[in-house]
Amino acid sequence: MSLENPFHIVLVEPEIPPNTGNIARLCGATGTVLHLVGKLGFSTDDRYLKRAGLDYWSEVDIQYWPDLATLQREYPQARFIFTSKKAQRSYIDMEFRPGDFIVFGKETKGLPQELIESNPERSVRIPIIGKVRSLNLSTSAGIVLYEALRQTGALEDA
Repeated sequence: MSLENPFHIVLVEPEIPPNTGNIARLCGATGTVLHLVGKLGFSTDDRYLKRAGLDYWSEVDIQYWPDLATLQREYPQARFIFTSKKAQRSYIDMEFRPGDFIVFGKETKGLPQELIESNPERSVRIPIIGKVRSLNLSTSAGIVLYEALRQTGALEDA
């Protein structure tokens, strides 16, 4: 699968190496660009990170950014979709477009509340039915990305 205008997964200060490794693998499998933003909670040479991504690292376009503002300045025409369990809108109700940047916060804190509150029309959550308070970061990235790919028809010939 090759997208002319690929999606982008943005991880802001990820903390757990296997999550980032799994998301890198997801990005490699879908032609999605992976952006790692801010201070990482691990080294990208971490053996657990590489283990989770296996031998797919060469298939992933990974870009590093000092902060989210710098990334947004580099892509001024891009639409950034923010994910948070505190968002009002379900990801299912978002109309994704090719090229969207789907932003996830760090595992322990998520994205800043003020970012979600100042962007309600572009903030989404994954509904949780049971008593679990949140989903794993890599699971969440897969859920939202595949919905975006489905909506835009990217999976039709895959």
